[in-house]
Amino acid sequence: MTRPVPSTPPVGAAVRRHDPGRRDFTSDNCSGAHPEILSALHVANGGHQQAYGMDRYTAHLEDTFRRHFGPDAQVFAVFNGTGANIIALQAVTSRWGAVICAEQAHLNEDEGGGPEHMAGLKLLGVPAVDGKLSPEAIDRTVAEANDVHSAPPRTLSLAQATELGTCYTPAEIRDLTARAHAHGLAVHMDGARLANAAVSLGVPLSACTTDAGVDILSFGGTKNGLLFGECVVALHPSRVSGMPYLRKRSAQLASKMRFLSVQFEALLDGDLWERNARRANAMATRLGIHLSRVEGVAVSRPVESNAVFATLPRAARARLADRYTLYLNDESRGEVRLMCSYDTTEEDVDDFAAAAEAALRRA
Repeated sequence: MTRPVPSTPPVGAAVRRHDPGRRDFTSDNCSGAHPEILSALHVANGGHQQAYGMDRYTAHLEDTFRRHFGPDAQVFAVFNGTGANIIALQAVTSRWGAVICAEQAHLNEDEGGGPEHMAGLKLLGVPAVDGKLSPEAIDRTVAEANDVHSAPPRTLSLAQATELGTCYTPAEIRDLTARAHAHGLAVHMDGARLANAAVSLGVPLSACTTDAGVDILSFGGTKNGLLFGECVVALHPSRVSGMPYLRKRSAQLASKMRFLSVQFEALLDGDLWERNARRANAMATRLGIHLSRVEGVAVSRPVESNAVFATLPRAARARLADRYTLYLNDESRGEVRLMCSYDTTEEDVDDFAAAAEAALRRA
């Protein structure tokens, strides 16, 4: 049972400024940290450890990642996903090169031009069906950059799961990496929701990454229960260069690195990564089924991970906004994106579906 909040907190204590019972579906970043992550942070606290990654928790981190990604994996913990993507792309792309990505990719639409501003890399957003690129799209994009007036593609960036919630199969990734490597391109994966994709596909994390030919990975933690933190993982280190220096010059080297590292230890040493992703995916499936039964709502994209895309009339969205914050993905279609988290419950899902149905009846 939740303890009551004291009416007069002690001097210096934090005051709760939010309703812990509120649930939102705008992002899987809305949830707090998993209790096992908070417990791990408490374990790592107290006493002194060397700074900037020279601590015992960071020393253990590489062993943790190698169990999932293979014996050659090298790992570099960073603060956030945009920083991870920028560093990873710099480590595999020449200064004059371009990066092929889906036009809907987070890299292209939601990182404030960071890869282009900070790394100086041209992004080539390519049309993609349900967020997924094809080998033929790679061929066309490479062929179009045929003289010095075009930034030559040097890297392919894939998102797993995609920004539209779909998942590449391991076979699809192998086909894409093979085509990219044949053109001399390195392959980066934005794995902010890699755990969700692997659980959805029923495969280990390596099946979509190391085993499929991906060279460098931005591995997500925050969306899967961490307080903060992502990791750049060099899966094939011979194709990657300068990672320690790029992390430092990009302001992503944590001084108290142990608090990043211990979270990934808690996430990956056991099955927490899988449990969290499985719960989020299951709740998205449940939400998609419920909404598909509501007259006036259309589930507009495949539900393959922890994302549900649905179209709702404007009046219904306005009524729902009294209780929920909605992320409008495509205004022209009235399409909203609904994200489920590791702590989303069946009651949360059922309440939202009931609220949507009531809003449509009143609209």
